[in-house]
This record gives sequence, C-alpha cells and structure tokens, in this order.
Amino acid sequence: MISKKLISCIIIFFNVDEQFFIEAIESIFAQTYQNWELLLVDDGSTNSSTKIALNYVKKYPNKVRYLEHEGHQNRGMSATRNLGIRHAKGAYITFLDADDLWLSNTLQEQAAILESNPHAAMVYGPIQWWYSWTENIEDISRDFIDTPNVFLQKPDIYLDKIIPSPTLFFLLLKMRISISGMLIRRLVIDEVGGFEERFKGLYEDQAFCAKICLQFPVFSASNWWYKYRQHPDSCCAIVAKKQKEYWHLQRPVFLKYLEEYLSIKGLNNIRIWTVIKKELLPYDYPVLYFLINSTQRSINVIKRTVKSIILTKSLLKTQKIRV
Repeated sequence: MISKKLISCIIIFFNVDEQFFIEAIESIFAQTYQNWELLLVDDGSTNSSTKIALNYVKKYPNKVRYLEHEGHQNRGMSATRNLGIRHAKGAYITFLDADDLWLSNTLQEQAAILESNPHAAMVYGPIQWWYSWTENIEDISRDFIDTPNVFLQKPDIYLDKIIPSPTLFFLLLKMRISISGMLIRRLVIDEVGGFEERFKGLYEDQAFCAKICLQFPVFSASNWWYKYRQHPDSCCAIVAKKQKEYWHLQRPVFLKYLEEYLSIKGLNNIRIWTVIKKELLPYDYPVLYFLINSTQRSINVIKRTVKSIILTKSLLKTQKIRV
C-alpha cells in the first residue's frame, strides 16, 4: 500500500490578481490526495491578496498557514520560496504559482511516482500553456502542451522513466528544456540548499533545478498536471517584455554561478565544465566567439558550394551519357 506522506504546497504571491489567486488555492483544495499543507507566502503585497490569504488561514487553520518576510518586505521570488521551505513540514515539497492551476490528480499521481521510484529526487512533466481561461473564441484553440522537441523525438529515452544525472542538466543548460510543476523530496532540497536568492525574477527556477539535475536522478513524466495561465501581467510575460534588456545580462551571471557551485561542491566532471565554458564563450571572449562562428559559417558555405558543384557535375555527366 502506498503511504500518504505529507506534501507541503507552497504558493508565493505579490499583488496577484484576486480571482487568479483564489482559483490557484482552490485547485489545491480540489486535490484527490488529501494529506497536504498549504503555505501562502507573502512577498510584501499591497493589494487584496494578503487579505485573501489570511481569510483562508482563518477558515482552514489546520491546512493553511500564512508567512511573510520581516516588516512585510518584498524580497523576490527565491527568498520568498526559501521562506516557505524553511517552514514546510512535508516529506515532499511542491510549488504552484499564484496565477496558475493544478489538475485535481496532480499530487496523487506525482506522489505515487516518487513512492514507486525511491531513487528519483523529483518528478515533473510537461505543462499546458493555458490561453483558454479567458473563454474568448480566439483563445480556445491556442492551448498546447509544452513537451520539449528532444523528448518528442526520443520518447523512449526521456519519458516515463528516471533520467540519470547530469543528462537533464545539459538540456537545461542549453535551454532545450524547462522544468516546472515538480514534486521534490525535502531531503534533496536541503542537500542543494534551496533557491539562490541572488536570482530574484529571472533564472531562479533554472538555478534551482540545475542543482538538482546536476547531482540527482529525476523522473521525467509524459503526463501533464500544470495549467500555466497566459496573461500580460504574469512574471514571465513581464520578463519577456524586457527580455533584450535582462536575459542577455543575466545569462552570464547564471553560468558564473554554476561555476561557483561546481567548485564549492568539488564536482570535477570534465564534460560539465567544458559545456559551461562553451556557453560562457560569447560573454568571456566575444571577439574569439565571433571569429569562431564566422569561420564555421564560412566553412559551411564552402561545404555547401562544393556539394552543389559536385552535384551539378554529376547531373551534367548523367545527361551527357543519356544523350
């Protein structure tokens, strides 16, 4: 019989839309798996979301707790998630954004996977990009499940099985996958040290998941459980608007952080170091990177030209023989 371990569900929030927030919380109450606690962690909200959280605590004191930073400070997503982690009592921990939803079977199925695969540090699956919440005709057909192409091309390698480390780390580093909606063993979070508070709104998830995938096997599921609401005020949408300004600037910070983490942990895997150095090349040595790319492009042009000449000569020769 599968045990029903306590799961700590953490929702961090900052001035979230009232209706979105309520729907996110209600999706936890709708879970078929009932042994959970909900930690609503306030990152210094100034709108009605604080009141909504406190009302849930008042109504369900045995299931819901409210947390905030000292002085009701706004300290960013990583620090706020870490606050929730420090107060979590569950053997498993999971995170739901305050404007997203879970399917009702999320905790049931994810907990069953971890119980059946004791060597897996966490489980995650693809997410649904959810446009149809608006109920607008033009949005109803826009929903899609975000399964990485590399997984679709090789499902027998990447789906519904434990992926050994550091396989997913390399895919994450090269931005070929993203990881969301995961259920994680508390002991693993303690081992990797939680979220990195230097990342406040960009790369915080990547840094956290990279640490786990670097050192632990992870169960990659084909099922999806997470509805990722698409709207212009979401954190990701706001970042996307400023992508040119921030993404390029933050990527070398993320990569340098990984170098620092590898050194601290004493991880001397040559392949990992080589890949990180390669990703850092355009930032550390931009001129060299430009020259290498230019040379490679020139080589590719020459190869295509030579192939075209050979093919043309072959065709002409064939036609001459026929004549």
